[in-house]
Amino acid sequence: MPELPEVETVKRSLEPLVKGRIIEKTDVFYSGIIKKPGAEEFIQYLQGKEIQGIKRRGKYLLFSLGQGGLLVIHLRMTGQLVFSRKGEELIKHTHLVLHLSGGDELRFIDIRKFGLVYLIPTGKWEEAGGLSTLGPEPLEAEFSLSAFQKALQQKKVGVKAFLLDQRNIAGIGNIYADEILFTAGLRPQRNVNSIVNEEAGCLYDAIRAVLAEGIKYRGTSIRDYVDGKGERGRFQEKLKVYDRAGKSCVRCGTVLVKETVAGRGTVYCPSCQV
Repeated sequence: MPELPEVETVKRSLEPLVKGRIIEKTDVFYSGIIKKPGAEEFIQYLQGKEIQGIKRRGKYLLFSLGQGGLLVIHLRMTGQLVFSRKGEELIKHTHLVLHLSGGDELRFIDIRKFGLVYLIPTGKWEEAGGLSTLGPEPLEAEFSLSAFQKALQQKKVGVKAFLLDQRNIAGIGNIYADEILFTAGLRPQRNVNSIVNEEAGCLYDAIRAVLAEGIKYRGTSIRDYVDGKGERGRFQEKLKVYDRAGKSCVRCGTVLVKETVAGRGTVYCPSCQV
């Protein structure tokens, strides 16, 4: 599933290409991805609207439209949002196409059809799935060490489960949770209320450093993820634990183990992480 670095990369790659463009026509080939409103109303509303900008909130992309409308897209597991030049062949599993002024297109492609698309009034976050319940953005000033430490003390869950819960921190998924915990030297099973202040500081720093590096290398392309230009990321070349079960720890040489933690396949070093 695209996580914060991937969604941020999609946003950055798309915005220069679509900002200021008018949506002249919309094709919906699979209406199941349109969660609000109905497909017909969705198509009618978008016609003639200008894409005024794109923001990211957690794993959601927010397209600001004229007249107070907001197009909200969640890529879920296999979704891709790709800018296509005029005349490019429509590929399989394309479910939504926004025809833009100038003849180019913005296409939503999703093999597993789990993606979510909402059209809501700006500010009506509760109308778009879990958008209204998201925790702080981990790379923004609102995500302070003191607030993070307080949040840890108030919970009684494993630290990986804490990181994956979007109500605690927005945008972290399975890949980056494993990488963050390795960087911080914490086992994914550790209860958050057992984490002392020094460890909390290491975890806080790891969250910000790993996510920033993920953005720097334009996301992790292991299977389906590509950016808004259809290009793969490179962070998979930097992974230290995720998808490396049975291989040697890059830090100490111990064989990495894989277990199910918080309902997700989880890889960690039994020596470096305590």
